[in-house]
Amino acid sequence: MKILFTASECVPFCKTGGLADVVGSLAPALAEQGHDVRVILPKYSMIPAEYEHKMVHTVDFEVALGWRRQYCGIEQLERGGVTYYFLDNRYYFGRDYIYGVGGDEHERFAFFCRGVLNALPLIPFTPDIIHAHDWQTGMIPALLRIQYAGLPRYDSIRTVFTIHNLQYQGIFGIKDVQDMLGLSNAVFTDDKLEYFGNVNFLKAGIVYANEVTTVSPSYAEEIQTAYYGERLDGLLRARHNHLSGILNGLDVREFDPATDKRIKATYTVNDLSGKAENKRALQEELGLQVRPDVPIVALIGRLNSQKGLDLVDYVIADIMREDIQLVCLGLGESRYVNLFSWAEQNYPGRVSANFVMDNNLAHRIYAGADIFLMPSAFEPCGLSQMIALRYGTVPVVRETGGLRDTVLSYNEYSGEGNGFSFFNYNAHDMLHVLQRALHFYRERQDIWKVLQHRGMTADYSWLHSSRIYLDLYKKLLPLHLGEGKPAANAPKAETTEKPAPKARKPAAKPKAEKAPVAVAEEAPKPKRTRAKAGAVKAEDKPAKAPRARKAAPKAEKPEE
Repeated sequence: MKILFTASECVPFCKTGGLADVVGSLAPALAEQGHDVRVILPKYSMIPAEYEHKMVHTVDFEVALGWRRQYCGIEQLERGGVTYYFLDNRYYFGRDYIYGVGGDEHERFAFFCRGVLNALPLIPFTPDIIHAHDWQTGMIPALLRIQYAGLPRYDSIRTVFTIHNLQYQGIFGIKDVQDMLGLSNAVFTDDKLEYFGNVNFLKAGIVYANEVTTVSPSYAEEIQTAYYGERLDGLLRARHNHLSGILNGLDVREFDPATDKRIKATYTVNDLSGKAENKRALQEELGLQVRPDVPIVALIGRLNSQKGLDLVDYVIADIMREDIQLVCLGLGESRYVNLFSWAEQNYPGRVSANFVMDNNLAHRIYAGADIFLMPSAFEPCGLSQMIALRYGTVPVVRETGGLRDTVLSYNEYSGEGNGFSFFNYNAHDMLHVLQRALHFYRERQDIWKVLQHRGMTADYSWLHSSRIYLDLYKKLLPLHLGEGKPAANAPKAETTEKPAPKARKPAAKPKAEKAPVAVAEEAPKPKRTRAKAGAVKAEDKPAKAPRARKAAPKAEKPEE
């Protein structure tokens, strides 16, 4: 099977969050199973020189954006059984940031989406599946169905779109995007690209992709409610038959305490003596009191409200009344920088605040800490709690998204569990569960070692999840490629569209836009979903079934 990943970041080349880890780990996992997997991403200026020097120029061409024609080069690199393509344009990507401050994000990623599709005949590579990730690539499924339908090299391609975080959607003015991509007024309706008077790149991917996934089963359920749905819950409920949650995995070779060269001493589940040595080394490095008996509680990640740090802010004094040491690592909002700076000054030798992105230090904290605190308001998947489990650091988390799917709270009666959790988004609930974890650490080391053993021996690799993705891909392909019966939605998808005339020759550049193409899948009848406790039930109503012959669901508008 030929699979093309399109993403805005990928380790080890560029990273701002978990998206890069997923793309950088899932692609090699699929390649190891014998598939032709390739990844295309922008060529940013901050890509390390060691990789840039290995790139080989493959082809260059021009991309039409409105009245302009912009240079686009393709650089190629082979690594770990995966072919990586880097889409080069110094005006858009030769900057000292990946996202955000130039005011032309719509233009940068419209160029990227158009450039990816125009590059396929020239690389040359015709994938069976294009797997697009997050809003920056959301226009790829849309353009493929609206403007490239009928071209022989594109007609057989099926698309999967993955939502990594529904909060980030790529919302821009209609006129700006229309001018860039040459789209007609007919596609800017509320059942296609329009979103409350704007254009939404993430919505484009949800509407036009053959299948939509997100990064954990629980998050897939949550985003269909008004509380978590970010004003797209109605659309997601309407597409629930083509929406699935597949839990992310870890690069288990990168995160392995038995072989990790970044930590002071390696250790295994059968010999945890090295963990005690890592704890002592961490205390010395961060200026904490060197005490083997005191538990270290760690926080690693972005410093913002999504991570539940407002709960920590509310009860920080109560937390520090416990005999613990607190270690924080990350960058983010000034409110939380000030919070942990204040705590470091007021509890000398007990709090260490580190406002940097330091991967090596993160490994040493995972290895040296005893408890990992992650009280997120929402968490699509989360990798930090899985890394903590793998290093024998017991997590305390809130039951949401991927945290709920990976951390089971210890049950004293059944003996089940691998950590501690709380459900309500409440500071004192968090404090109580943290105190419960501290009780087991101090009074029941026998149970604590069982929790460590369960965390370190669980399988967090991509092996299981990658097979689920492969099953999803095969469902979309014809019988001779999918090695099984094709999904009902795959062959029927084209029947809802107005047939496009066949091109005489494959073309590198798309034809002028035809009449707008309807969404491939016939909209399924929505089912009622039961909101979890804590969701806003007043707005959590299933979307109305669309009228007959209309292909795309309408996004639910919130009540005023």
